[in-house]
Amino acid sequence: MGVPAFGEAQGGANAIGAGILGIPYEATGHRPRTGADQGPAGIRAQSELLRPYQPPHADFNPLERLGVADFGDVEIPDAPVGEVCDAITAGVGRVLEAGAVPVCMGGDGSVTLGQLRALGAHHPPLGLIHIDAHADAGPGKAPDELSPTTTFTRAAEEGLLDMNRAVNVGLRGTQRAAGAFDFAASLGYENITADEMIGRGLAETGAYLKARMGEAPVFLCFDMDFFDPACAPGVCQPEVGGPQAREGLALLQSLAGLDFAGFDINTVSPPHDVGGITQLLAGRVMLECLALAAAEDSRLTNS
Repeated sequence: MGVPAFGEAQGGANAIGAGILGIPYEATGHRPRTGADQGPAGIRAQSELLRPYQPPHADFNPLERLGVADFGDVEIPDAPVGEVCDAITAGVGRVLEAGAVPVCMGGDGSVTLGQLRALGAHHPPLGLIHIDAHADAGPGKAPDELSPTTTFTRAAEEGLLDMNRAVNVGLRGTQRAAGAFDFAASLGYENITADEMIGRGLAETGAYLKARMGEAPVFLCFDMDFFDPACAPGVCQPEVGGPQAREGLALLQSLAGLDFAGFDINTVSPPHDVGGITQLLAGRVMLECLALAAAEDSRLTNS
């Protein structure tokens, strides 16, 4: 989007309201598709096509309103996933120390746990809106497994979330094992399937989520395989039969008014993309997230 790097942002750290952070990492051995580590670079490149105004719902420039800076990428160590998770937590902590809302780009779904560790300590109790075709809350193949399929299992076990306000939205498609949704529910997550979301309507789903989240801080995790691969083919685990781009963006827009502590857009795989359209759509999702953050920024609402 052409935002300045953190050290070059006008006015210094006190003027930064949101910080973009890339997390170029994917856990190996969990999916036949690889390439999500290239997601941040791809989203940055395609986001150059975006313009900041989104009339009529967001006919303002969130980059200017917030004071958005690019914090670059987390330096991913050549180390086991546990150490990678620690590096992600430290990277998000750097954004929080600057007084900014983290807006992170993955990477696959394993990058989310490190973010939650940083945000859970900074914003307890933290609600969750997880928009995804998959719950990412499975039992795993081994105890304490850190992988895209156990991200929210570990988050629940570690007490990082307010489980009274933790909701999976858009679940559908093929799953790794029987009872995937039931297992997530056993951890305390509320599941809203894609069929339930469409049947309820996007506006009503958004209104329900806003009522569930209340006024306390919320983390929004958006996995790009929520979308149908017809509009987002470049993802790690495509699931046919999903929402189109317009529907996913409308769901985001319906969440305006919540107190967002952070955002995570993940699972873009540029090697599997067509013409960069998934990367461009991920950039648009990020822009919608920035508009949500700008709408609730205290420096704006009090001016």
